[in-house]
Amino acid sequence: MTTLPVFLVDSLPTGDTGVLDGPEGHHAASVRRLRVGEELMLADGRGGRVRCAIEAVEKDTVRLEVRERTLEPAPQPRVVVAQALVKGDRGELAVELATEAGVDAIVPWRASRCVARWDEGPRGAKALAKWRSTVREAAKQSRRAWVPEVAEPVSTAELAALVGKAAKAMVLHESAAERLRDLPTDGDLLLVVGPEGGISDEELAVLTDAGAVAVRLGPSVLRASTAAAVALGAIGALSTRWG
Repeated sequence: MTTLPVFLVDSLPTGDTGVLDGPEGHHAASVRRLRVGEELMLADGRGGRVRCAIEAVEKDTVRLEVRERTLEPAPQPRVVVAQALVKGDRGELAVELATEAGVDAIVPWRASRCVARWDEGPRGAKALAKWRSTVREAAKQSRRAWVPEVAEPVSTAELAALVGKAAKAMVLHESAAERLRDLPTDGDLLLVVGPEGGISDEELAVLTDAGAVAVRLGPSVLRASTAAAVALGAIGALSTRWG
């Protein structure tokens, strides 16, 4: 059975009926061309879902009958990916794949070898907004109840502080001897993904001194845009996150 299309809203309807308008209403009525009698799913991005039947379709507005409410608990452990900035479309690909694979939060990291630079000001704000938009659309496409948060970019020192607060932190590194194992059952599991040029020895030392463990996913060297998604798949299989 095909899963219902998901539309993200700021707040879910509280009564027996609801209205989907704005950009999401336009997408449902004019792009998806949904019709009376069809069903869709509203999600608030915080675990809440409402299954609805379409009662009427107007220009850029869909009127709904509420049929079922569910609340999906947040997965445990909570997986946070510190993703080094990647140049061009590969950065957006990295956060898109990570979202589809189940990441709970993304922290852009200004690693020393990043080619991309998110400077303070309009250009950096535009790049961050693009990542956030990509994550939102990927969450909808993959029918997720939770939309991952994309934080403000951090320096290596700020990332080390996050390492200290996590239940466990792992740096994905091609020279590591350790494998991905001994995962926590709750709290934050922080995954650090370096840039295309790799994580410098100095950065690795800072992060491991803060408590992170360097791990290797397998025999091949993955690109910065795919490493997080592969790691999330392994975590899903090794933990209780996939039920």
